[in-house]
Amino acid sequence: MLAGERGEAVREAIAYQVEVGRFWGAERFVPITNAHMMGDIEVMGDAGLGFMEHACANHARCSVPITTNARCIDFAHVERLGQHAGEAAKERKVIAALRQMDVCTADTCINYQTIYQPHLGEHVAWGDTGTVIYANSVFGARSNFEGGPSALAAAITGRTPEYGFHLERHRRGTINVRLDCALDDLADWGAIGKIVGERYQNYYAVPVFHGMRRTPTADELKHLGCALASYGSMAMFHMVGVTPEAPSLQAAFGANPVAEEWTIGDADLAAVYAGYGLGDGSANLVVFSGPQLSLFEIKDLAARFQGRKVHAGTQVFVTVPASVKASARELGYLGTLEDAGVTVLQGVCFYILENLSEMRRRNGWTNMVSNSAKIVNIIGAHRFNTILRTTQECVDIACTAKLA
Repeated sequence: MLAGERGEAVREAIAYQVEVGRFWGAERFVPITNAHMMGDIEVMGDAGLGFMEHACANHARCSVPITTNARCIDFAHVERLGQHAGEAAKERKVIAALRQMDVCTADTCINYQTIYQPHLGEHVAWGDTGTVIYANSVFGARSNFEGGPSALAAAITGRTPEYGFHLERHRRGTINVRLDCALDDLADWGAIGKIVGERYQNYYAVPVFHGMRRTPTADELKHLGCALASYGSMAMFHMVGVTPEAPSLQAAFGANPVAEEWTIGDADLAAVYAGYGLGDGSANLVVFSGPQLSLFEIKDLAARFQGRKVHAGTQVFVTVPASVKASARELGYLGTLEDAGVTVLQGVCFYILENLSEMRRRNGWTNMVSNSAKIVNIIGAHRFNTILRTTQECVDIACTAKLA
């Protein structure tokens, strides 16, 4: 590859990966079977678009299946949201370039729920923190947080440098957390991620959770992982009796000594919710996003909005991948949400929407209410006052415009 025998695009990709490997002290490459990359104009900018067009000019082609993360533009809503037509045109160029390189532009941050579920021990090269922590933890696959160029390079070469969570020694538990709380809502699981992530902000910190009163669902694990990654930059967790590398507390810690136990209770969760200031008291923006919603989340949300209407002064946004939106439409869930006044955006995540800061100013949004602990953290750059609430509380706020 380095000698150029497989073409210039492959030579550039492997040369880039060699530098990444040297930076991290990797001793070798490992073959991968799947990749997932960030690929939108809001994140990439003009330089990123130029990078993609250069790769296309060199006839770059992916050698393993690769999908794209959420976009920043839903083309059906560009005008309504006040996004720039020029940026939308660039986004279309990005999509065209990706497809030319044989990238599956699925535009989802929940590829692990909708497209591909790697198996125990499988090496992948995934971008987006929420996808990586789910792959490592829930499936027992192996990935680091891959940047856009490195994920694309991995898909082109079919390998990635072996460092970090590709290595057994980094996958053992380091934090011992007993969950002595009800955990009745998706927001509760995100709040756990916030509590642990803020206390241990370390890529190589691996919490081991135990003591749960029931087995969590895939969506609950999703919200936990996304919050851990957002608040603590963590790429892996274990849950005793749930995740594949943690059949017992001792197995989760492996050669590491079992850390002193730390218990999180209902009072700790209550303190999280109480810690959000209500700002100017406005309730004109409610968001269900970051991560995108699964079909089961959409079904649940439709039931909660059934027979109700979003308050006239409030806007509610939900983000989903294309496959979930299509299924929700067929099953009637989408119609219920739209009848209630909810806007369902396809293929995007709210916090990376193009022109979001201007959108906030134009709509007079100051507070943003959500049941996602991740988004209330990561959207801060756009200067929202964010408020985490349970799913039902978010629905009630949307329909009454009254904060609680």
